[in-house]
Amino acid sequence: MYFCAVMKKILLVVIPLFVFSCKSKVEKIKPTTSSITESVYASGLVKSKNQYQVFATVSGILKNILVAEGDTVKAGSLLFELVDDAQRLNKENAALNAEFADLNANKGKLNEAKLLLELAKNKMKNDSALYFRQKNLWEQQVGSKVELEQRELNYQNAKTGFYSAKVKHDDLVRQLDLNASLTQKNLSISNKLESDFSIKSDIDGIVYSINKNRGEIVSPQTALAVIGDAQHFILEMQVDEYDILKIKKGQLVIVTLDSYKGQTFEAKVTKINPLMNERSKTFIVESEFVKAPELLYPNTSFEANVVLFSREKALLIPRNCLINDSLVIKSDGDTIKVKTGLKDYQKIEILSGITADDELLIPKE
Repeated sequence: MYFCAVMKKILLVVIPLFVFSCKSKVEKIKPTTSSITESVYASGLVKSKNQYQVFATVSGILKNILVAEGDTVKAGSLLFELVDDAQRLNKENAALNAEFADLNANKGKLNEAKLLLELAKNKMKNDSALYFRQKNLWEQQVGSKVELEQRELNYQNAKTGFYSAKVKHDDLVRQLDLNASLTQKNLSISNKLESDFSIKSDIDGIVYSINKNRGEIVSPQTALAVIGDAQHFILEMQVDEYDILKIKKGQLVIVTLDSYKGQTFEAKVTKINPLMNERSKTFIVESEFVKAPELLYPNTSFEANVVLFSREKALLIPRNCLINDSLVIKSDGDTIKVKTGLKDYQKIEILSGITADDELLIPKE
């Protein structure tokens, strides 16, 4: 009996201590009223606007590099030259052929053909007049039939000669026109092929990198350089497919750059590329700075938050207060169902169910 009484006293002392110890481990909080922003996280690289890789359209040996990394270039500026000796000779041959076939260089042939045509025409007219005169005389029974037949034969021969001369003249004109046109086209093609050995800039910008050295063999599959706009940049963000439907053009983007520690910059969503990368399961979303940093370089990494919604005065609780996305525990032990609104990585908005005066317990995980 004595032992039982002692054990009861010990239990009465231990249980309150245990309860007190457990309660001391439960953290209590009250909702706060503050601003909240719901956003989608993204990361990516800074790209120069209109940035592109420079490729040659023909294969060859790199003869001259006319720019250096960091140089500013204009659209049409000459960047590289390839060895083009064979093509230059082809162009010269095409130019000689075009000169030889030019209509002005063949005026003598044309004038000769016109003169022969005119002679044939005059002979036909003369033989025609003699024939019809002899025919009239024969109808008046003057002259001989043999003479009439001879005049008729001369007239028919002259007429045939005229038509033959006209066909030759017209064929010569067509042939000369065709030759002149073909040789001019060949010359244009040669000029174009020769220009392919001179590689020019497509845009006003800056040369960010040069990937080849003088004397190396280049082909249309290898990039020679990277050129981009020196003043305007875009932010290429990778957005998860789970979040892509939330992204809209014009949304605010808060950007942090590794090269600008402790600073944030604002941007706006400008483009959503509709094709998902099957490997990374992400979409490329582009945005542009509202006010860009003073100095930027392409391929600089950044992190961003695309702002979906924001509210200035919201009733907020820590996200770890919420159970099953809809329940909270008050300090008296009651479990209350709440309606939630915006949320960020730490807090969540409560629309109904509790007030700012309610004290809540943070459940232990």
